[in-house]
Amino acid sequence: MKRTNISSGSPYEPMVGYSRAVRVGAFVHVAGTTAFGADGKIVGVGDAYLQAAQALRNIEAALGRAGARMSDVVRTRMFVTNIADWEKIGRAHGEVFGKIRPAATMVEVKGFVAPEMLVEIEAEAILADE
Repeated sequence: MKRTNISSGSPYEPMVGYSRAVRVGAFVHVAGTTAFGADGKIVGVGDAYLQAAQALRNIEAALGRAGARMSDVVRTRMFVTNIADWEKIGRAHGEVFGKIRPAATMVEVKGFVAPEMLVEIEAEAILADE
Protein backbone atom coordinates (compact mmCIF):
# COMPACT_ATOMS: atom_id res chain seq x y z
CA MET A 1 0.00 0.00 0.00
CA LYS A 2 1.09 3.52 -0.69
CA ARG A 3 1.99 5.75 2.27
CA THR A 4 1.56 9.52 2.12
CA ASN A 5 2.86 11.81 4.85
CA ILE A 6 1.07 15.16 5.17
CA SER A 7 2.86 18.11 6.78
CA SER A 8 1.28 21.21 8.27
CA GLY A 9 4.57 23.07 8.13
CA SER A 10 4.90 23.07 11.91
CA PRO A 11 8.49 23.50 13.10
CA TYR A 12 7.87 20.64 15.55
CA GLU A 13 7.37 18.06 12.78
CA PRO A 14 11.00 17.69 11.61
CA MET A 15 12.37 18.32 15.10
CA VAL A 16 10.28 15.57 16.73
CA GLY A 17 10.01 13.35 13.64
CA TYR A 18 6.30 13.15 12.90
CA SER A 19 3.71 14.12 10.30
CA ARG A 20 0.46 16.04 10.83
CA ALA A 21 -1.29 13.14 9.11
CA VAL A 22 -0.40 9.86 7.48
CA ARG A 23 -2.51 8.10 4.88
CA VAL A 24 -1.99 4.43 4.10
CA GLY A 25 -4.57 3.01 1.72
CA ALA A 26 -8.01 3.95 3.02
CA PHE A 27 -6.74 4.85 6.50
CA VAL A 28 -5.83 8.37 7.61
CA HIS A 29 -4.33 9.08 11.02
CA VAL A 30 -4.13 12.69 12.18
CA ALA A 31 -1.59 13.44 14.91
CA GLY A 32 -2.46 15.34 18.05
CA THR A 33 -3.53 18.74 16.77
CA THR A 34 -3.72 21.98 18.72
CA ALA A 35 -5.26 25.37 18.03
CA PHE A 36 -2.43 26.90 16.02
CA GLY A 37 -3.49 29.49 13.48
CA ALA A 38 -2.04 30.31 10.06
CA ASP A 39 0.40 32.68 11.77
CA GLY A 40 1.72 29.85 13.97
CA LYS A 41 0.21 31.34 17.14
CA ILE A 42 -2.35 29.67 19.38
CA VAL A 43 -5.94 30.75 18.64
CA GLY A 44 -8.23 31.33 21.62
CA VAL A 45 -5.68 31.62 24.40
CA GLY A 46 -7.54 30.94 27.65
CA ASP A 47 -10.69 29.64 25.88
CA ALA A 48 -11.05 25.86 25.62
CA TYR A 49 -14.03 26.07 23.24
CA LEU A 50 -12.20 28.30 20.75
CA GLN A 51 -9.10 26.12 20.94
CA ALA A 52 -11.08 22.93 20.32
CA ALA A 53 -12.88 24.54 17.37
CA GLN A 54 -9.56 25.66 15.84
CA ALA A 55 -7.96 22.26 16.41
CA LEU A 56 -10.91 20.66 14.59
CA ARG A 57 -10.49 23.11 11.67
CA ASN A 58 -6.81 22.15 11.53
CA ILE A 59 -7.78 18.47 11.51
CA GLU A 60 -10.24 19.12 8.69
CA ALA A 61 -7.48 20.78 6.66
CA ALA A 62 -5.11 17.84 7.23
CA LEU A 63 -7.80 15.36 6.27
CA GLY A 64 -8.51 17.35 3.11
CA ARG A 65 -4.85 17.20 2.09
CA ALA A 66 -5.08 13.42 2.59
CA GLY A 67 -8.21 13.15 0.41
CA ALA A 68 -10.57 12.62 3.34
CA ARG A 69 -13.42 14.54 4.97
CA MET A 70 -14.67 14.95 8.51
CA SER A 71 -17.49 12.54 7.63
CA ASP A 72 -14.82 9.84 7.19
CA VAL A 73 -13.65 10.17 10.82
CA VAL A 74 -14.30 7.06 12.92
CA ARG A 75 -12.30 7.92 16.06
CA THR A 76 -11.21 11.00 17.98
CA ARG A 77 -9.17 11.48 21.12
CA MET A 78 -9.32 14.74 23.04
CA PHE A 79 -6.58 15.60 25.50
CA VAL A 80 -7.41 18.50 27.82
CA THR A 81 -5.53 20.27 30.59
CA ASN A 82 -8.68 20.88 32.66
CA ILE A 83 -11.42 18.27 32.58
CA ALA A 84 -13.80 20.89 34.00
CA ASP A 85 -13.78 22.33 30.44
CA TRP A 86 -15.32 19.11 29.07
CA GLU A 87 -18.62 20.76 28.13
CA LYS A 88 -16.93 23.56 26.17
CA ILE A 89 -14.69 21.14 24.33
CA GLY A 90 -17.54 18.66 23.87
CA ARG A 91 -19.71 21.42 22.38
CA ALA A 92 -17.05 22.20 19.74
CA HIS A 93 -16.65 18.47 19.00
CA GLY A 94 -20.43 18.00 18.81
CA GLU A 95 -20.86 20.91 16.40
CA VAL A 96 -18.59 19.08 13.95
CA PHE A 97 -19.37 15.45 14.71
CA GLY A 98 -22.96 15.54 16.01
CA LYS A 99 -24.31 13.57 13.05
CA ILE A 100 -21.10 11.64 12.27
CA ARG A 101 -20.64 10.42 15.85
CA PRO A 102 -17.20 8.80 15.80
CA ALA A 103 -15.94 6.83 18.75
CA ALA A 104 -14.43 9.45 21.05
CA THR A 105 -12.37 9.72 24.20
CA MET A 106 -11.57 12.74 26.36
CA VAL A 107 -8.86 12.59 29.01
CA GLU A 108 -7.17 15.13 31.23
CA VAL A 109 -3.40 15.55 30.87
CA LYS A 110 -0.89 17.53 32.89
CA GLY A 111 0.05 19.88 30.06
CA PHE A 112 1.41 20.44 26.58
CA VAL A 113 4.64 21.84 25.12
CA ALA A 114 3.25 25.38 25.37
CA PRO A 115 1.38 26.36 28.55
CA GLU A 116 -1.29 28.30 26.62
CA MET A 117 -2.41 25.09 24.86
CA LEU A 118 -5.55 23.74 26.54
CA VAL A 119 -6.69 21.09 24.03
CA GLU A 120 -5.10 18.61 21.64
CA ILE A 121 -7.21 16.38 19.39
CA GLU A 122 -6.28 13.28 17.36
CA ALA A 123 -8.46 11.79 14.62
CA GLU A 124 -8.60 8.61 12.59
CA ALA A 125 -10.53 8.31 9.36
CA ILE A 126 -11.37 5.48 6.99
CA LEU A 127 -12.35 6.22 3.41
CA ALA A 128 -15.13 3.70 2.92
CA ASP A 129 -15.04 3.94 -0.87
CA GLU A 130 -11.38 2.90 -1.06
